[in-house]
Amino acid sequence: MKQYQIKPRQDAIELVDFTPQTLAADEIRVELKAASINYRDLVTRQVTKQSVVPFSDGSGKVIEVGANVSDFKVGDKVIGLFFPDWMDGSLNAKLFSNSRGAGNCDGMLSQQITGNADGFIKFPEYLNYQQASTLPCAGVTAWHALFEIPQPTKKGQTVLIQGTGGVSVFAIQLAAAFGLNSIVISSSDEKLEQAKALGATHTINYVETPDWDQAALAITNGIGVDIVLEVGGAGTLEKSLNALKVNGVISLIGILTGIEGKINPFPILTKSLRVFGIYVASKAMQSRFHQALTEHQIIPVISKTFEFEQADDAYLYQKSAKHFGKIVITNNP
Repeated sequence: MKQYQIKPRQDAIELVDFTPQTLAADEIRVELKAASINYRDLVTRQVTKQSVVPFSDGSGKVIEVGANVSDFKVGDKVIGLFFPDWMDGSLNAKLFSNSRGAGNCDGMLSQQITGNADGFIKFPEYLNYQQASTLPCAGVTAWHALFEIPQPTKKGQTVLIQGTGGVSVFAIQLAAAFGLNSIVISSSDEKLEQAKALGATHTINYVETPDWDQAALAITNGIGVDIVLEVGGAGTLEKSLNALKVNGVISLIGILTGIEGKINPFPILTKSLRVFGIYVASKAMQSRFHQALTEHQIIPVISKTFEFEQADDAYLYQKSAKHFGKIVITNNP
């Protein structure tokens, strides 16, 4: 069997041989069929201090079940959960410390994955392995950001979506399916056209319109948007706060513009805004997300596919930011 491992402090991965561990009574063994890459995987590769199998996201077929496992059988199609121990309720420090593809928890970029059965979940039957591999991080994060927050969005409300990466494209699809108005911002007219084809209500090229917050206010007749999916971080947060209506919401997902910057908290105070940090989701959220996908028959958007031996190329393509939607690695042993 082969798997990739991150080489600590070298911003590099290597393909190595490994022997699958003996299966415990409460574990299952999964043959990898596809894995998808996230921005987080770029960061992890750069900063990790110990060898670990990368990628939080992957799908596969169950090939062995432990003696005490009753929820799965050989042949079941599953994905691994981003947080293998977070079943329901709120995230805490203990749950946070165990996430796939980082620290001491191996990820999914391995031809076989063994783990506690609770850390896996079946995916909707209408999806193939490549499509399903995009669900554990990007897909469910978009779901959490829109519908699992204390002030979930409702039909007819307006969401501002930044960019056209994995989370953002899922958000466009979910917004269209659930009757939300969406304003999508991007630097690429081509990607904005793709966003419109997926159901985006309005689009803004933020290079041509750098004051995109003012443009969003104009679209909403000066009222402001109900919610912003914030993937930029410090570099875009100030404009996001300005684009929101009174009592609006920011679902803070990413830090693509970095972590340094000065934020004026005055709009949060005077407009009674709510800022929620979104870090993926629990198994219960993942299950509700799958139900929604099935109800609306949403098909994840895959930008490009690489073979297992081309994992390094997938990293480079993710880093280039040329993608619209997700980048997937397939395994065909």
